[in-house]
Amino acid sequence: MKGIEIPSPFTLPVPMARPARTAARLGFEDGSQQASLDAAATRLDRAVYAAFARTSGGGSPTAMMLAWLEWLLHFACSPGKQYLLASDLLAYWQSLLMGVPPEHHGNGDPRVDDPGWSLWPFNLLRDAFGQFDSFWQQATTGVRGVSPRNEQIMQFAARQFTDMLSPSNCWWLNPQVLRAITETGGRNFADGACNWLEDQEDLLEGRVPGSSSRRFAPNQLGHIVAATPGKVVYRNQLIELIQYEPQTPTVWREPVLIVPSWILKYYVLDLSPHNSLVRYLVERGHTVFMVSWRNPRGEARDLGLIDYLEQGLYEALAQVRRIANGPVHAAGYCLGGTLLALAAAAHARTRRGDAPELKTITLLAAQTDFSEPGELGLFIDASRLAYLEALMWEQGYLDGEQMAAAFQMLRSHDLVWSRLVREYLLGTRTQPSDLMAWSADTTRLPYRLHLETLTHFYLHNDLAEGRYCVHGKPIHLGALNMPMFVVGTERDHVSPWRSVFKLHLLTHTEIGFVLASGGHNAGIVSEPGRARRFRFRIRHKGEHYIGPAEWFDVAPVEQGSWWPCWQQWLADRSDGQIAPPRIGAGAVLCDAPGTYVLES
Repeated sequence: MKGIEIPSPFTLPVPMARPARTAARLGFEDGSQQASLDAAATRLDRAVYAAFARTSGGGSPTAMMLAWLEWLLHFACSPGKQYLLASDLLAYWQSLLMGVPPEHHGNGDPRVDDPGWSLWPFNLLRDAFGQFDSFWQQATTGVRGVSPRNEQIMQFAARQFTDMLSPSNCWWLNPQVLRAITETGGRNFADGACNWLEDQEDLLEGRVPGSSSRRFAPNQLGHIVAATPGKVVYRNQLIELIQYEPQTPTVWREPVLIVPSWILKYYVLDLSPHNSLVRYLVERGHTVFMVSWRNPRGEARDLGLIDYLEQGLYEALAQVRRIANGPVHAAGYCLGGTLLALAAAAHARTRRGDAPELKTITLLAAQTDFSEPGELGLFIDASRLAYLEALMWEQGYLDGEQMAAAFQMLRSHDLVWSRLVREYLLGTRTQPSDLMAWSADTTRLPYRLHLETLTHFYLHNDLAEGRYCVHGKPIHLGALNMPMFVVGTERDHVSPWRSVFKLHLLTHTEIGFVLASGGHNAGIVSEPGRARRFRFRIRHKGEHYIGPAEWFDVAPVEQGSWWPCWQQWLADRSDGQIAPPRIGAGAVLCDAPGTYVLES
Protein backbone atom coordinates (compact mmCIF):
# COMPACT_ATOMS: atom_id res chain seq x y z
CA MET A 1 0.00 0.00 0.00
CA LYS A 2 1.44 3.37 -1.04
CA GLY A 3 1.36 6.22 1.38
CA ILE A 4 2.69 7.41 4.68
CA GLU A 5 2.28 5.83 8.05
CA ILE A 6 -0.28 7.68 10.13
CA PRO A 7 1.14 9.12 13.36
CA SER A 8 -0.71 7.75 16.32
CA PRO A 9 -1.72 10.44 18.79
CA PHE A 10 -5.29 9.36 18.13
CA THR A 11 -5.03 5.62 17.60
CA LEU A 12 -6.07 3.29 20.33
CA PRO A 13 -3.10 1.67 22.05
CA VAL A 14 -2.51 -2.03 21.55
CA PRO A 15 -2.24 -3.75 24.94
CA MET A 16 1.34 -4.50 25.96
CA ALA A 17 2.48 -8.12 25.74
CA ARG A 18 2.19 -9.84 29.09
CA PRO A 19 5.11 -11.62 30.73
CA ALA A 20 5.36 -15.34 30.05
CA ARG A 21 4.37 -16.33 33.57
CA THR A 22 1.23 -14.15 33.32
CA ALA A 23 0.33 -15.79 30.04
CA ALA A 24 0.95 -19.20 31.56
CA ARG A 25 -1.25 -18.34 34.52
CA LEU A 26 -4.02 -17.44 32.06
CA GLY A 27 -3.49 -20.77 30.26
CA PHE A 28 -1.73 -19.45 27.15
CA GLU A 29 1.02 -21.65 25.78
CA ASP A 30 1.96 -19.67 22.65
CA GLY A 31 1.82 -16.14 21.31
CA SER A 32 -1.15 -16.67 19.02
CA GLN A 33 -3.65 -16.76 21.86
CA GLN A 34 -2.02 -13.71 23.44
CA ALA A 35 -2.26 -11.83 20.12
CA SER A 36 -5.92 -12.79 19.86
CA LEU A 37 -6.57 -11.46 23.35
CA ASP A 38 -4.74 -8.21 22.55
CA ALA A 39 -6.75 -7.78 19.35
CA ALA A 40 -9.99 -8.46 21.22
CA ALA A 41 -9.07 -5.85 23.84
CA THR A 42 -8.39 -3.29 21.11
CA ARG A 43 -11.72 -4.05 19.44
CA LEU A 44 -13.49 -3.64 22.79
CA ASP A 45 -11.82 -0.27 23.38
CA ARG A 46 -12.72 0.87 19.86
CA ALA A 47 -16.33 -0.17 20.38
CA VAL A 48 -16.54 1.89 23.59
CA TYR A 49 -14.94 4.93 21.96
CA ALA A 50 -17.24 4.59 18.94
CA ALA A 51 -20.30 4.42 21.22
CA PHE A 52 -19.26 7.64 22.96
CA ALA A 53 -18.56 9.24 19.57
CA ARG A 54 -22.06 8.40 18.31
CA THR A 55 -23.58 9.84 21.48
CA SER A 56 -21.57 13.07 21.27
CA GLY A 57 -21.92 13.49 17.50
CA GLY A 58 -18.27 12.61 16.94
CA GLY A 59 -17.01 15.09 19.53
CA SER A 60 -14.77 14.45 22.49
CA PRO A 61 -16.47 14.64 25.90
CA THR A 62 -13.00 14.26 27.43
CA ALA A 63 -11.64 17.42 25.78
CA MET A 64 -14.73 19.39 26.78
CA MET A 65 -14.56 18.24 30.39
CA LEU A 66 -10.85 19.09 30.67
CA ALA A 67 -11.43 22.56 29.19
CA TRP A 68 -14.34 23.18 31.56
CA LEU A 69 -12.35 21.99 34.57
CA GLU A 70 -9.38 24.21 33.73
CA TRP A 71 -11.63 27.24 33.22
CA LEU A 72 -13.61 26.58 36.42
CA LEU A 73 -10.52 26.23 38.63
CA HIS A 74 -8.88 29.37 37.26
CA PHE A 75 -12.15 31.32 37.34
CA ALA A 76 -12.59 30.34 41.00
CA CYS A 77 -9.18 31.89 41.70
CA SER A 78 -10.05 35.17 39.96
CA PRO A 79 -12.11 37.29 42.39
CA GLY A 80 -11.26 40.42 40.38
CA LYS A 81 -12.79 38.94 37.25
CA GLN A 82 -15.85 37.86 39.22
CA TYR A 83 -16.21 41.35 40.66
CA LEU A 84 -16.15 42.98 37.22
CA LEU A 85 -18.78 40.58 35.91
CA ALA A 86 -20.99 41.13 38.94
CA SER A 87 -20.61 44.91 38.58
CA ASP A 88 -21.78 44.78 34.97
CA LEU A 89 -24.82 42.72 35.95
CA LEU A 90 -25.65 45.04 38.82
CA ALA A 91 -25.36 48.12 36.59
CA TYR A 92 -27.69 46.54 34.04
CA TRP A 93 -30.41 45.75 36.58
CA GLN A 94 -30.05 49.11 38.28
CA SER A 95 -30.60 50.94 35.01
CA LEU A 96 -33.56 48.70 34.29
CA LEU A 97 -35.20 49.40 37.67
CA MET A 98 -34.58 53.13 37.31
CA GLY A 99 -36.33 53.19 33.96
CA VAL A 100 -33.17 53.98 31.97
CA PRO A 101 -33.20 52.02 28.69
CA PRO A 102 -30.30 49.58 28.80
CA GLU A 103 -27.89 49.19 25.96
CA HIS A 104 -29.42 47.14 23.14
CA HIS A 105 -27.37 43.94 22.94
CA GLY A 106 -29.24 42.45 20.00
CA ASN A 107 -27.78 44.59 17.23
CA GLY A 108 -26.81 42.43 14.29
CA ASP A 109 -28.53 39.30 15.63
CA PRO A 110 -30.93 38.12 12.88
CA ARG A 111 -32.96 36.19 15.45
CA VAL A 112 -34.27 39.44 16.96
CA ASP A 113 -34.43 41.72 13.93
CA ASP A 114 -38.21 41.47 13.62
CA PRO A 115 -39.92 44.81 14.51
CA GLY A 116 -41.91 43.03 17.21
CA TRP A 117 -38.77 42.70 19.33
CA SER A 118 -38.69 46.48 19.82
CA LEU A 119 -42.09 46.42 21.60
CA TRP A 120 -42.69 45.82 25.33
CA PRO A 121 -42.22 43.25 26.86
CA PHE A 122 -40.26 41.60 24.07
CA ASN A 123 -37.62 44.34 24.11
CA LEU A 124 -36.93 43.47 27.75
CA LEU A 125 -36.50 39.81 26.83
CA ARG A 126 -34.24 40.73 23.94
CA ASP A 127 -32.02 42.98 26.05
CA ALA A 128 -31.92 40.56 28.99
CA PHE A 129 -30.84 37.77 26.68
CA GLY A 130 -28.24 40.05 25.12
CA GLN A 131 -26.87 40.78 28.60
CA PHE A 132 -26.92 37.06 29.43
CA ASP A 133 -25.02 36.22 26.24
CA SER A 134 -22.51 39.03 26.85
CA PHE A 135 -21.97 37.84 30.44
CA TRP A 136 -20.97 34.33 29.37
CA GLN A 137 -18.71 35.52 26.58
CA GLN A 138 -16.90 37.80 29.03
CA ALA A 139 -16.80 35.08 31.69
CA THR A 140 -15.04 32.68 29.32
CA THR A 141 -12.63 35.27 27.92
CA GLY A 142 -9.46 36.55 29.52
CA VAL A 143 -9.44 34.30 32.59
CA ARG A 144 -5.86 34.24 33.87
CA GLY A 145 -4.11 30.89 33.42
CA VAL A 146 -6.54 29.30 30.94
CA SER A 147 -4.74 28.03 27.84
CA PRO A 148 -5.74 29.72 24.54
CA ARG A 149 -7.20 26.53 23.12
CA ASN A 150 -9.32 25.77 26.19
CA GLU A 151 -10.46 29.39 26.24
CA GLN A 152 -11.67 28.98 22.65
CA ILE A 153 -13.43 25.74 23.57
CA MET A 154 -15.20 27.43 26.47
CA GLN A 155 -16.21 30.41 24.33
CA PHE A 156 -17.62 28.02 21.75
CA ALA A 157 -19.46 26.01 24.43
CA ALA A 158 -20.85 29.19 25.99
CA ARG A 159 -22.20 30.29 22.64
CA GLN A 160 -23.88 26.92 22.07
CA PHE A 161 -25.39 27.19 25.58
CA THR A 162 -26.74 30.71 25.13
CA ASP A 163 -28.01 30.01 21.60
CA MET A 164 -30.07 27.17 23.02
CA LEU A 165 -31.67 29.48 25.62
CA SER A 166 -32.54 32.35 23.28
CA PRO A 167 -36.13 33.59 23.82
CA SER A 168 -36.60 33.46 20.05
CA ASN A 169 -36.64 29.64 20.35
CA CYS A 170 -39.84 29.72 22.47
CA TRP A 171 -43.09 30.33 20.59
CA TRP A 172 -44.73 32.07 23.56
CA LEU A 173 -41.81 34.53 23.85
CA ASN A 174 -41.28 35.20 20.14
CA PRO A 175 -43.42 38.08 18.76
CA GLN A 176 -42.95 36.88 15.19
CA VAL A 177 -44.43 33.47 16.03
CA LEU A 178 -47.27 34.99 18.05
CA ARG A 179 -48.14 37.21 15.10
CA ALA A 180 -48.09 34.18 12.77
CA ILE A 181 -50.54 32.38 15.11
CA THR A 182 -52.93 35.31 14.87
CA GLU A 183 -52.60 35.70 11.12
CA THR A 184 -52.90 31.99 10.24
CA GLY A 185 -55.17 30.80 13.05
CA GLY A 186 -52.51 28.35 14.18
CA ARG A 187 -51.89 26.94 10.70
CA ASN A 188 -48.17 27.66 11.19
CA PHE A 189 -47.98 24.92 13.83
CA ALA A 190 -49.69 22.40 11.54
CA ASP A 191 -47.26 23.23 8.75
CA GLY A 192 -44.38 23.06 11.20
CA ALA A 193 -45.49 19.60 12.32
CA CYS A 194 -45.44 18.44 8.68
CA ASN A 195 -41.93 19.82 8.31
CA TRP A 196 -40.89 18.03 11.49
CA LEU A 197 -42.24 14.71 10.22
CA GLU A 198 -40.34 15.15 6.96
CA ASP A 199 -37.16 15.80 8.93
CA GLN A 200 -37.69 12.69 11.04
CA GLU A 201 -38.00 10.67 7.84
CA ASP A 202 -34.65 12.14 6.72
CA LEU A 203 -33.07 11.13 10.03
CA LEU A 204 -34.40 7.57 9.80
CA GLU A 205 -32.91 7.27 6.30
CA GLY A 206 -29.54 8.65 7.41
CA ARG A 207 -29.84 12.09 5.80
CA VAL A 208 -29.36 15.59 7.19
CA PRO A 209 -32.76 16.80 8.49
CA GLY A 210 -34.46 18.90 5.83
CA SER A 211 -32.12 17.79 3.07
CA SER A 212 -34.81 15.92 1.13
CA SER A 213 -36.60 19.22 0.49
CA ARG A 214 -33.36 20.88 -0.65
CA ARG A 215 -31.67 18.07 -2.57
CA PHE A 216 -31.67 18.02 -6.36
CA ALA A 217 -33.18 14.96 -8.00
CA PRO A 218 -30.56 12.98 -9.96
CA ASN A 219 -32.21 13.89 -13.26
CA GLN A 220 -31.71 17.60 -12.52
CA LEU A 221 -27.94 17.22 -12.47
CA GLY A 222 -26.80 18.03 -15.97
CA HIS A 223 -29.95 20.03 -16.70
CA ILE A 224 -30.49 22.60 -13.94
CA VAL A 225 -27.05 22.46 -12.32
CA ALA A 226 -23.77 20.96 -13.58
CA ALA A 227 -25.24 21.79 -16.99
CA THR A 228 -22.24 23.25 -18.82
CA PRO A 229 -21.82 20.98 -21.89
CA GLY A 230 -18.88 18.62 -21.66
CA LYS A 231 -17.66 15.04 -21.78
CA VAL A 232 -16.06 12.63 -19.34
CA VAL A 233 -12.69 11.88 -20.97
CA TYR A 234 -11.03 9.75 -18.29
CA ARG A 235 -12.06 7.57 -15.34
CA ASN A 236 -10.27 5.51 -12.70
CA GLN A 237 -11.23 4.26 -9.22
CA LEU A 238 -10.96 7.77 -7.73
CA ILE A 239 -11.87 10.35 -10.35
CA GLU A 240 -13.72 11.19 -13.49
CA LEU A 241 -12.14 13.93 -15.59
CA ILE A 242 -14.56 16.24 -17.42
CA GLN A 243 -13.53 18.34 -20.41
CA TYR A 244 -16.00 21.12 -21.25
CA GLU A 245 -16.93 21.92 -24.80
CA PRO A 246 -15.49 25.16 -26.21
CA GLN A 247 -17.84 28.12 -26.61
CA THR A 248 -15.50 30.33 -28.67
CA PRO A 249 -13.80 29.80 -32.06
CA THR A 250 -10.35 30.11 -30.46
CA VAL A 251 -9.17 29.37 -26.91
CA TRP A 252 -6.25 30.34 -24.76
CA ARG A 253 -3.36 27.97 -25.28
CA GLU A 254 -3.09 26.74 -21.66
CA PRO A 255 -6.15 24.87 -20.33
CA VAL A 256 -7.54 25.35 -16.80
CA LEU A 257 -7.75 22.25 -14.57
CA ILE A 258 -10.00 22.69 -11.52
CA VAL A 259 -9.49 20.40 -8.51
CA PRO A 260 -12.39 20.62 -6.00
CA SER A 261 -12.21 19.33 -2.46
CA TRP A 262 -13.02 15.68 -1.87
CA ILE A 263 -15.39 16.67 0.94
CA LEU A 264 -17.87 18.09 -1.57
CA LYS A 265 -19.21 17.47 -5.06
CA TYR A 266 -17.58 19.46 -7.81
CA TYR A 267 -20.65 21.23 -9.18
CA VAL A 268 -20.48 24.01 -6.60
CA LEU A 269 -18.24 25.50 -9.32
CA ASP A 270 -20.77 24.67 -12.05
CA LEU A 271 -24.12 25.58 -10.52
CA SER A 272 -26.91 27.21 -12.52
CA PRO A 273 -25.86 28.84 -15.81
CA HIS A 274 -25.92 32.36 -14.33
CA ASN A 275 -23.52 31.54 -11.47
CA SER A 276 -21.33 28.80 -12.94
CA LEU A 277 -17.62 29.57 -12.68
CA VAL A 278 -16.94 26.87 -15.29
CA ARG A 279 -19.35 28.40 -17.81
CA TYR A 280 -17.89 31.86 -17.17
CA LEU A 281 -14.39 30.64 -18.05
CA VAL A 282 -15.48 28.61 -21.09
CA GLU A 283 -17.41 31.54 -22.53
CA ARG A 284 -14.24 33.65 -22.30
CA GLY A 285 -12.12 31.31 -24.29
CA HIS A 286 -10.63 28.95 -21.71
CA THR A 287 -10.47 25.17 -22.13
CA VAL A 288 -11.67 23.89 -18.77
CA PHE A 289 -11.19 20.47 -17.19
CA MET A 290 -12.82 19.42 -13.90
CA VAL A 291 -11.98 16.61 -11.48
CA SER A 292 -15.06 14.80 -10.17
CA TRP A 293 -14.15 12.72 -7.09
CA ARG A 294 -15.82 9.41 -6.45
CA ASN A 295 -18.17 9.16 -3.45
CA PRO A 296 -16.47 6.25 -1.63
CA ARG A 297 -17.81 3.59 0.68
CA GLY A 298 -16.13 1.06 2.94
CA GLU A 299 -14.10 -0.50 0.13
CA ALA A 300 -12.01 2.70 -0.06
CA ARG A 301 -11.13 2.77 3.66
CA ASP A 302 -7.37 2.36 3.07
CA LEU A 303 -6.99 5.02 0.38
CA GLY A 304 -4.87 7.89 1.74
CA LEU A 305 -3.49 11.25 0.72
CA ILE A 306 -0.80 9.76 -1.49
CA ASP A 307 -3.43 7.76 -3.38
CA TYR A 308 -5.48 10.91 -3.94
CA LEU A 309 -2.32 12.73 -5.02
CA GLU A 310 -1.13 10.11 -7.50
CA GLN A 311 -4.32 8.44 -8.72
CA GLY A 312 -6.30 11.67 -8.50
CA LEU A 313 -4.37 14.87 -9.15
CA TYR A 314 -1.34 13.48 -10.99
CA GLU A 315 -3.52 11.31 -13.23
CA ALA A 316 -5.79 14.25 -14.04
CA LEU A 317 -2.81 16.46 -14.89
CA ALA A 318 -1.31 13.75 -17.09
CA GLN A 319 -4.58 13.39 -19.01
CA VAL A 320 -4.95 17.15 -19.46
CA ARG A 321 -1.44 17.35 -20.84
CA ARG A 322 -2.13 14.43 -23.17
CA ILE A 323 -5.19 16.19 -24.55
CA ALA A 324 -3.95 19.80 -24.61
CA ASN A 325 -0.25 19.02 -25.17
CA GLY A 326 1.18 21.79 -23.02
CA PRO A 327 1.41 23.43 -19.61
CA VAL A 328 -1.66 23.88 -17.41
CA HIS A 329 -3.30 26.60 -15.31
CA ALA A 330 -4.31 24.60 -12.22
CA ALA A 331 -6.91 25.79 -9.69
CA GLY A 332 -7.82 24.09 -6.41
CA TYR A 333 -10.78 24.74 -4.13
CA CYS A 334 -10.58 24.15 -0.36
CA LEU A 335 -8.65 20.91 0.32
CA GLY A 336 -8.31 20.47 -3.42
CA GLY A 337 -6.16 23.60 -3.32
CA THR A 338 -4.10 22.21 -0.46
CA LEU A 339 -3.51 19.03 -2.47
CA LEU A 340 -2.57 21.14 -5.50
CA ALA A 341 -0.01 23.17 -3.53
CA LEU A 342 1.45 19.94 -2.14
CA ALA A 343 1.68 18.44 -5.65
CA ALA A 344 3.32 21.55 -7.10
CA ALA A 345 5.89 21.68 -4.31
CA ALA A 346 6.63 17.96 -4.72
CA HIS A 347 7.11 18.43 -8.47
CA ALA A 348 9.34 21.47 -7.98
CA ARG A 349 11.49 19.39 -5.61
CA THR A 350 11.82 16.29 -7.75
CA ARG A 351 11.72 17.85 -11.23
CA ARG A 352 10.41 14.55 -12.55
CA GLY A 353 10.42 14.46 -16.33
CA ASP A 354 7.06 12.68 -16.49
CA ALA A 355 5.28 15.14 -14.22
CA PRO A 356 2.93 17.62 -15.96
CA GLU A 357 4.10 21.22 -16.07
CA LEU A 358 2.11 23.86 -14.18
CA LYS A 359 1.94 27.32 -15.72
CA THR A 360 0.16 28.96 -12.76
CA ILE A 361 -1.62 27.91 -9.57
CA THR A 362 -4.87 29.32 -8.19
CA LEU A 363 -5.96 28.51 -4.63
CA LEU A 364 -9.62 29.19 -3.80
CA ALA A 365 -10.33 29.33 -0.05
CA ALA A 366 -7.51 26.83 0.47
CA GLN A 367 -5.17 26.71 3.45
CA THR A 368 -1.53 25.72 3.31
CA ASP A 369 -0.75 26.77 6.89
CA PHE A 370 -3.18 25.21 9.38
CA SER A 371 -1.79 26.74 12.58
CA GLU A 372 -4.88 28.97 12.88
CA PRO A 373 -7.78 27.05 11.30
CA GLY A 374 -10.41 29.00 13.23
CA GLU A 375 -13.18 27.36 15.20
CA LEU A 376 -12.95 24.28 13.01
CA GLY A 377 -9.69 23.56 14.85
CA LEU A 378 -11.67 23.14 18.07
CA PHE A 379 -12.96 19.84 16.65
CA ILE A 380 -9.47 18.55 15.91
CA ASP A 381 -7.16 17.38 18.67
CA ALA A 382 -5.72 14.07 19.82
CA SER A 383 -8.69 13.40 22.10
CA ARG A 384 -11.36 13.96 19.45
CA LEU A 385 -9.43 11.99 16.86
CA ALA A 386 -9.38 9.00 19.21
CA TYR A 387 -13.19 9.00 19.24
CA LEU A 388 -13.47 9.79 15.54
CA GLU A 389 -10.98 7.08 14.58
CA ALA A 390 -13.00 4.47 16.44
CA LEU A 391 -16.24 5.62 14.81
CA MET A 392 -14.73 5.61 11.33
CA TRP A 393 -13.04 2.24 11.86
CA GLU A 394 -16.44 0.59 12.15
CA GLN A 395 -17.79 2.27 9.01
CA GLY A 396 -14.67 2.52 6.89
CA TYR A 397 -15.51 6.17 6.16
CA LEU A 398 -16.87 9.36 7.67
CA ASP A 399 -20.44 9.86 6.59
CA GLY A 400 -21.41 13.18 5.02
CA GLU A 401 -24.20 13.74 7.54
CA GLN A 402 -21.75 13.31 10.42
CA MET A 403 -19.44 15.89 8.88
CA ALA A 404 -22.32 18.28 8.14
CA ALA A 405 -23.32 18.24 11.81
CA ALA A 406 -19.90 19.60 12.82
CA PHE A 407 -20.13 22.45 10.30
CA GLN A 408 -23.64 23.30 11.51
CA MET A 409 -22.33 23.75 15.04
CA LEU A 410 -19.96 26.47 13.83
CA ARG A 411 -23.02 28.60 12.99
CA SER A 412 -25.62 27.03 15.25
CA HIS A 413 -27.69 30.19 15.75
CA ASP A 414 -28.22 30.42 11.99
CA LEU A 415 -28.08 26.82 10.73
CA VAL A 416 -29.76 25.13 13.71
CA TRP A 417 -31.89 27.33 15.96
CA SER A 418 -33.05 29.92 13.44
CA ARG A 419 -33.93 27.11 11.05
CA LEU A 420 -35.96 25.32 13.74
CA VAL A 421 -37.90 28.50 14.50
CA ARG A 422 -38.51 29.19 10.83
CA GLU A 423 -39.53 25.67 9.83
CA TYR A 424 -41.23 24.31 12.98
CA LEU A 425 -42.72 27.39 14.68
CA LEU A 426 -43.41 29.58 11.65
CA GLY A 427 -44.14 26.58 9.44
CA THR A 428 -42.19 27.80 6.43
CA ARG A 429 -39.56 26.08 4.32
CA THR A 430 -36.83 28.21 2.85
CA GLN A 431 -37.03 28.07 -0.92
CA PRO A 432 -34.03 25.96 -1.88
CA SER A 433 -31.39 27.69 -3.98
CA ASP A 434 -28.92 25.83 -6.12
CA LEU A 435 -26.21 26.45 -3.50
CA MET A 436 -28.43 25.08 -0.70
CA ALA A 437 -29.30 22.02 -2.76
CA TRP A 438 -25.62 21.39 -3.47
CA SER A 439 -24.75 21.66 0.25
CA ALA A 440 -27.35 18.97 1.02
CA ASP A 441 -25.71 16.63 -1.51
CA THR A 442 -23.17 15.25 0.95
CA THR A 443 -20.24 12.91 0.35
CA ARG A 444 -18.25 10.36 2.35
CA LEU A 445 -14.57 10.43 3.29
CA PRO A 446 -12.39 7.29 3.38
CA TYR A 447 -11.10 6.30 6.80
CA ARG A 448 -7.39 6.65 6.03
CA LEU A 449 -7.69 9.79 3.90
CA HIS A 450 -9.63 11.69 6.54
CA LEU A 451 -7.36 10.71 9.41
CA GLU A 452 -4.23 11.60 7.43
CA THR A 453 -5.74 14.95 6.47
CA LEU A 454 -6.68 15.83 10.04
CA THR A 455 -3.38 14.57 11.46
CA HIS A 456 -0.83 15.90 8.98
CA PHE A 457 -2.53 19.18 8.13
CA TYR A 458 -4.72 20.28 11.03
CA LEU A 459 -3.15 18.61 14.05
CA HIS A 460 0.58 18.80 13.25
CA ASN A 461 0.68 21.41 10.43
CA ASP A 462 3.26 19.22 8.68
CA LEU A 463 2.89 20.81 5.23
CA ALA A 464 3.65 24.37 6.31
CA GLU A 465 6.47 23.28 8.61
CA GLY A 466 8.22 21.09 6.04
CA ARG A 467 7.58 17.71 7.69
CA TYR A 468 5.08 16.24 5.26
CA CYS A 469 6.77 13.56 3.14
CA VAL A 470 6.00 12.10 -0.25
CA HIS A 471 7.85 8.82 -0.81
CA GLY A 472 10.07 9.55 2.17
CA LYS A 473 11.14 13.05 1.10
CA PRO A 474 9.85 16.19 2.84
CA ILE A 475 7.87 18.81 0.93
CA HIS A 476 8.84 22.48 1.18
CA LEU A 477 6.33 25.09 0.00
CA GLY A 478 9.20 27.51 -0.51
CA ALA A 479 9.98 25.51 -3.66
CA LEU A 480 6.85 26.88 -5.37
CA ASN A 481 8.11 29.05 -8.23
CA MET A 482 5.10 29.60 -10.50
CA PRO A 483 2.74 32.62 -10.34
CA MET A 484 -0.10 32.13 -7.85
CA PHE A 485 -3.56 33.65 -7.49
CA VAL A 486 -5.01 33.16 -3.99
CA VAL A 487 -8.58 33.87 -2.89
CA GLY A 488 -9.84 34.12 0.68
CA THR A 489 -13.35 34.98 1.88
CA GLU A 490 -14.22 37.34 4.72
CA ARG A 491 -16.66 35.12 6.66
CA ASP A 492 -15.02 31.76 6.05
CA HIS A 493 -15.52 29.32 8.95
CA VAL A 494 -13.68 26.51 7.12
CA SER A 495 -10.59 28.26 5.72
CA PRO A 496 -10.27 31.56 7.62
CA TRP A 497 -8.79 34.15 5.27
CA ARG A 498 -6.02 35.14 7.69
CA SER A 499 -4.89 31.54 7.61
CA VAL A 500 -5.02 31.52 3.79
CA PHE A 501 -3.02 34.78 3.78
CA LYS A 502 -0.11 33.04 5.52
CA LEU A 503 1.02 31.58 2.20
CA HIS A 504 2.85 34.89 1.70
CA LEU A 505 5.24 33.81 4.47
CA LEU A 506 5.82 30.32 3.06
CA THR A 507 6.96 31.13 -0.48
CA HIS A 508 8.61 33.99 -2.37
CA THR A 509 6.87 33.48 -5.69
CA GLU A 510 4.51 36.00 -7.29
CA ILE A 511 1.17 36.00 -5.41
CA GLY A 512 -1.94 37.96 -6.26
CA PHE A 513 -4.25 37.83 -3.23
CA VAL A 514 -7.99 38.58 -3.31
CA LEU A 515 -10.26 38.84 -0.28
CA ALA A 516 -13.88 38.39 -1.36
CA SER A 517 -17.00 39.08 0.63
CA GLY A 518 -19.15 36.16 1.74
CA GLY A 519 -18.38 32.80 3.26
CA HIS A 520 -16.50 29.68 2.22
CA ASN A 521 -18.94 28.83 -0.59
CA ALA A 522 -20.86 32.02 -1.37
CA GLY A 523 -17.64 34.04 -1.50
CA ILE A 524 -16.33 31.80 -4.27
CA VAL A 525 -19.66 31.60 -6.12
CA SER A 526 -19.76 35.38 -6.65
CA GLU A 527 -20.84 35.83 -10.23
CA PRO A 528 -20.58 39.20 -12.02
CA GLY A 529 -23.63 41.41 -12.39
CA ARG A 530 -24.46 41.73 -8.68
CA ALA A 531 -22.26 44.63 -7.60
CA ARG A 532 -24.37 45.45 -4.55
CA ARG A 533 -23.95 41.96 -3.17
CA PHE A 534 -20.27 41.30 -3.80
CA ARG A 535 -17.06 43.21 -3.13
CA PHE A 536 -13.41 42.32 -2.84
CA ARG A 537 -9.98 43.59 -1.92
CA ILE A 538 -6.90 42.72 -3.90
CA ARG A 539 -3.20 42.64 -3.11
CA HIS A 540 -1.11 42.93 -6.28
CA LYS A 541 2.28 41.40 -6.93
CA GLY A 542 5.31 43.37 -5.82
CA GLU A 543 3.58 45.04 -2.88
CA HIS A 544 5.60 45.14 0.32
CA TYR A 545 4.36 42.52 2.80
CA ILE A 546 2.24 43.74 5.70
CA GLY A 547 0.21 41.72 8.17
CA PRO A 548 -3.34 40.69 7.31
CA ALA A 549 -5.04 43.03 9.80
CA GLU A 550 -3.10 46.07 8.58
CA TRP A 551 -3.62 45.11 4.93
CA PHE A 552 -7.37 44.73 5.51
CA ASP A 553 -7.54 48.28 6.88
CA VAL A 554 -5.67 49.93 4.01
CA ALA A 555 -6.68 47.83 0.97
CA PRO A 556 -9.25 49.60 -1.20
CA VAL A 557 -12.61 47.90 -1.62
CA GLU A 558 -13.79 47.18 -5.16
CA GLN A 559 -17.43 46.48 -5.90
CA GLY A 560 -18.54 43.45 -7.87
CA SER A 561 -17.17 39.99 -8.54
CA TRP A 562 -13.53 38.94 -8.44
CA TRP A 563 -14.08 36.55 -11.37
CA PRO A 564 -13.17 39.08 -14.13
CA CYS A 565 -9.99 39.93 -12.24
CA TRP A 566 -8.97 36.26 -12.14
CA GLN A 567 -9.92 35.61 -15.76
CA GLN A 568 -7.78 38.55 -16.87
CA TRP A 569 -4.92 37.28 -14.69
CA LEU A 570 -5.10 33.90 -16.44
CA ALA A 571 -5.25 35.51 -19.87
CA ASP A 572 -2.23 37.71 -19.12
CA ARG A 573 -0.20 34.60 -18.29
CA SER A 574 -1.29 32.59 -21.32
CA ASP A 575 0.71 32.29 -24.55
CA GLY A 576 -1.84 33.45 -27.07
CA GLN A 577 -4.85 31.68 -28.55
CA ILE A 578 -5.20 28.53 -30.64
CA ALA A 579 -7.93 26.37 -32.14
CA PRO A 580 -9.78 24.37 -29.44
CA PRO A 581 -8.21 20.97 -28.68
CA ARG A 582 -10.24 17.93 -29.63
CA ILE A 583 -12.47 16.70 -26.80
CA GLY A 584 -10.58 13.91 -25.03
CA ALA A 585 -8.21 13.74 -28.00
CA GLY A 586 -10.84 11.41 -29.44
CA ALA A 587 -11.39 9.32 -26.27
CA VAL A 588 -14.81 10.08 -24.74
CA LEU A 589 -16.56 7.95 -22.09
CA CYS A 590 -19.89 9.72 -21.56
CA ASP A 591 -21.58 13.10 -21.29
CA ALA A 592 -20.96 15.43 -18.37
CA PRO A 593 -21.65 15.48 -15.46
CA GLY A 594 -20.60 11.83 -15.52
CA THR A 595 -21.49 9.01 -13.14
CA TYR A 596 -19.46 9.66 -9.97
CA VAL A 597 -21.32 12.88 -9.14
CA LEU A 598 -24.61 10.93 -9.16
CA GLU A 599 -23.45 8.50 -6.46
CA SER A 600 -25.29 8.95 -3.17
